[in-house]
Amino acid sequence: MNTARASSSAATPPAKGARGAGTKGIPRARREEQILAAAVDEFGRHGHASASMAAIAGRVGVTKPMLYTYFGSKDGLYLACLEHVAPRLVTAIEEAMAGESPAAETPHRVLSAVFGVLEEQRGAWFVLYDRTLKPGTDLHAAARRHRRTIDDLAASGTADLLRGHGNEDPLDADALKHVWTGTVGALVGWWTSHPDQSAQDMAARCARLLTAIRG
Repeated sequence: MNTARASSSAATPPAKGARGAGTKGIPRARREEQILAAAVDEFGRHGHASASMAAIAGRVGVTKPMLYTYFGSKDGLYLACLEHVAPRLVTAIEEAMAGESPAAETPHRVLSAVFGVLEEQRGAWFVLYDRTLKPGTDLHAAARRHRRTIDDLAASGTADLLRGHGNEDPLDADALKHVWTGTVGALVGWWTSHPDQSAQDMAARCARLLTAIRG
């Protein structure tokens, strides 16, 4: 992942009057979906700092000014991508954790849910966990807010898992939360370098790995 820092400028809103018809006969909503899909991939691959608006426009078949008409700025497009992917991940994790199965099965359910959300766009994970965002900017704050939500879910899940084994040590729980979040990120990173592997393949692989770890 590119680790260059992003611009500190705040996102600007779309140009007044930009809402309405799309381009080349394509409805506005559909065109926005196409732009977001291309942008999620571009930001996920290169990070906000190095992502190219021209490359995004080229993949969709529109002009670069059209991106600014729709989203106001590069920052505005990134924020739109973030708000597109983060809630879906959070909802999937929440639903996986809400199951009535034993806590020991929660890790696999959560991993399966994450892979399911990322099946079509694995780069979405790296939009949320973009290391090129400069601390102190609106973009960094927005991404951090969503990451904190996921971290809170991880903290709850790991504490429940330890509690099921009679361990209520808060430092143990905190350590395990960090191990867990790092593991999820590492698995998604491995997955992106193995594009032939489906979400189902990854879920099955993680089931085998978790079984081996538990002994």
